[in-house]
Amino acid sequence: MRPWPSDPATPDHERIANAVAFCERVALRHSCRSFSNKPVPRAVIETAIAAAGTAPSGANRQPWHFAAISSPGAKTALRVAVEEEERNFYGGIGGSEWQGLLRDLGARAEKPYLETAPWVLIAFGQTKATETDRFPNPHMTESVSIACGLLLTTLHLAGLATLVHTATPARFLNRLCRRPEHERPVMMIVVGHPAADAEVPAAALVRKPLDQIASWL
Repeated sequence: MRPWPSDPATPDHERIANAVAFCERVALRHSCRSFSNKPVPRAVIETAIAAAGTAPSGANRQPWHFAAISSPGAKTALRVAVEEEERNFYGGIGGSEWQGLLRDLGARAEKPYLETAPWVLIAFGQTKATETDRFPNPHMTESVSIACGLLLTTLHLAGLATLVHTATPARFLNRLCRRPEHERPVMMIVVGHPAADAEVPAAALVRKPLDQIASWL
């Protein structure tokens, strides 16, 4: 045990101002689907992953692992596998409905940015502490999702563009990233600088107002 970290006696108006400033900054975060190949220092990625590692987790099991992909060969292999999965998905049952939902956001089966962007991070959730552990990690998906939120926020504050791709089921990522079977890919995060012609789709600018996402009891 250790004492709770001291909190300076910040007046309420400063706390409100800090919260507003942060909200305005993160409101500028959008999913980017057009990246440049401008390098991003590994130190930025390391720091963002370290920030993700401070997230709360069920029973403090910290059930996450982040595979950071930057080599051209691995990114090409990733793109081939992801695009194959995407074509199978969109061509299957429910694909047309999903395409209707995503059309205005610029999502499609072809994903050249997986090769162009300097980094792709794969977030794995550890279902157990080890492969032979009899007890599952509690609230694994929730814990990893919170960690990914901190990761995205850190990268945004560092001035980088990101894109989240849900990896489920995508077990090929275990083979590509050489991760054990008791880990499950949860999220794929593309990281880099936006391309010079990158745009934010009009549909992505629509955010639900506070009265639609909160209730006060």
